[in-house]
Amino acid sequence: MPVRKVRNIAAYIDALRADQDGSARWFRGHGNAKWPLLPGIMRSRPGLSEASALARFKQSAAMLTERTPSSAFDWTFLMQHYGVPTRLLDWTESPLVAMFFAVDNFDKHRNADAAVWCLNPTLLNKNASISNAMELNYIPSFEADELKPYATEKLNVPNVELLPVATIATRNNPRIQAQLGTFTIHHTKKVAIEAVGDKSHATKYVIPSASRETIKKELKLLGLNQFSMFPELTSVGAILREMMA
Repeated sequence: MPVRKVRNIAAYIDALRADQDGSARWFRGHGNAKWPLLPGIMRSRPGLSEASALARFKQSAAMLTERTPSSAFDWTFLMQHYGVPTRLLDWTESPLVAMFFAVDNFDKHRNADAAVWCLNPTLLNKNASISNAMELNYIPSFEADELKPYATEKLNVPNVELLPVATIATRNNPRIQAQLGTFTIHHTKKVAIEAVGDKSHATKYVIPSASRETIKKELKLLGLNQFSMFPELTSVGAILREMMA
């Protein structure tokens, strides 16, 4: 697994250009470079199962949603959106969006390096025997047959333990559209995405702690801020509070 060190946006772009081979790439920012690529439910202490969390979420959220989710996956997206640990990991098709999330809270991780992970989703999926001879960069959607075993209600099938896969979902809210969001989803096997197979699907760009504030300022010059990532009223309030401080 390649690891690159970048100290500013120009170096980041140079590294991305050197690593690009024409295939699809997804990105994810981590405030601490030591964090593995594991979804929230696998980073949490054992407690509620996803099925139990889903049932309790439905119990209280059903009356509050404008449109009732039509599948277990749709409920899982909604849980993820509101911060409930799930088997999903958020990714983005934009390297700058991922860098924003890597350095945004630099004041909370002043002594830690940050990281942007770069994923080749097609290569990851080949480890799970998901490919399409007719489409070089094939990535299944959550509606595809390949994803049915990953549905919450299918997780307890005996002797079935599948590898994580990359998948796309309908961008049905302003936040996921603004962030050009995509997903990986784990099954029940607790394996970090960077540790799957021969690891050739992952590249790690490390941002030294001393460079995080500089890169955040560069991103601000490029128009990446709280509102562009989260086009919501709370973001407007946050930006105004920062201007008035």
